[in-house]
Order: sequence, then C-alpha cells, then structure tokens
Amino acid sequence: MQAQGLLFDAYGTLFDVHSVVEAGRTVTRDPEALSALWRQKQLEYTWLRSLMGRYEDFWAVTESALVFACRRLGLQVSAAERRGLMDAYLGLEAFPEVRDALARLRDLPCANSLERRAPMLDAVVAHNNLGPLFRAVVSVDEVRTFKPHPAVYALGAARLGLTRDAIGFVSSNAWDVAGAKAFGFRVVWVNRQGLPLDELGLAPDLEVRDLAELAQALGR
Repeated sequence: MQAQGLLFDAYGTLFDVHSVVEAGRTVTRDPEALSALWRQKQLEYTWLRSLMGRYEDFWAVTESALVFACRRLGLQVSAAERRGLMDAYLGLEAFPEVRDALARLRDLPCANSLERRAPMLDAVVAHNNLGPLFRAVVSVDEVRTFKPHPAVYALGAARLGLTRDAIGFVSSNAWDVAGAKAFGFRVVWVNRQGLPLDELGLAPDLEVRDLAELAQALGR
C-alpha cells in the first residue's frame, strides 16, 4: 500500500485503553470487567450522541461511560476514586512497538488522531513522549461529532493537506476501518487480536498485526 501521509486513530491503536486496569484495582476485584464495559459504553455513547446530534467532548463522554459501568457492576465509587480512574486515561501506555514504528515512519507526514478532544489526547501523547513524531493532533471538537461521521475523516484530510486517496488511515477498530474506507481513505487495520472483520461490506487495503508490521509493509 502506498500513502503520502498517515492518520492514526489513538485509543486501541497507539494507546492501550486497557492499561486503566491497574487503576481499576482500587475499586474492584475484577478490573478487567470494569475496563471492558467502560470502553464499550464509551464507544456506544460517541455513536449515540452523534446520531442524536447531542455532542459532548470526549472527556465528558468517557466519564459518563465510567459512571454507567460502575453502576452496572454494582460498584460504590467515591468522587476521589472516580477522579483517579479518569486521570488514568491521561496516562495510558502506548503499545510496545509504537515509538520505534512511528520513528521509522517519520518521513511521512503523520497526524493523530481523528476522535478525541485535543487536550485529553495531548496529555497521553506527552505521557508517552510521542509529540515530535506527529505533525498535528486533530480534535473532533471542530466538527462536534464523532467517527465514523464523514466530517471527522474530512477534518483529518484537511489538516494534512492531502486528498483522501493519498492518505493511509490506521486503526485497530473494525468499525473505524469501515468508516474510513467508506470515506475514501486507503485503510490499514491493525488487527492485534486476530478478530474477524465486521460484516459491513468494506475491507481494509492492508491488515497487519501491529505498527512494526505496518512500517515494514511501507518499506521503512
């Protein structure tokens, strides 16, 4: 696959959303269940708010998802404990190969990402010392909706100053892969878990196990 620039989804692609599991141990004996439900509702709330036209920034969506997950699991969480869990999202860890792979790709203009409020994403990028490897951090606050709405993908293309067919969009989320492909990007699916592709009639141009394999596929 050839691309003149790359756009990266952040959460689940560059940063491990389930690194919040350690913070979850302070409130539950099953932090994996809390992390999984929190992430599920976080995504659902972005989609539902987009459909309803009731936008809130991603920090607020993430907190609402956490409140629901705790209530659903019967957890009694204090305000201080909730703040601790939310702060864990500002310190998510990058997947092990991410820094080296991005360094190998740095001759291509790269932006990150197409989903999240910029200050929230800035924090996790800074935590992992990845800032110098990106030309831009793109925030959906500008269009007040979430992926897979085409306006979000268009925002990323405009920020890189490239046509959609010149951009490689990189995501670990199959629904995001379909949305980006429908928009007209060249799409890379980082399928870390070997999952089947969603039945949406759209397939990635390239499927890799991680970003190291992506860098290799692009000749870096």
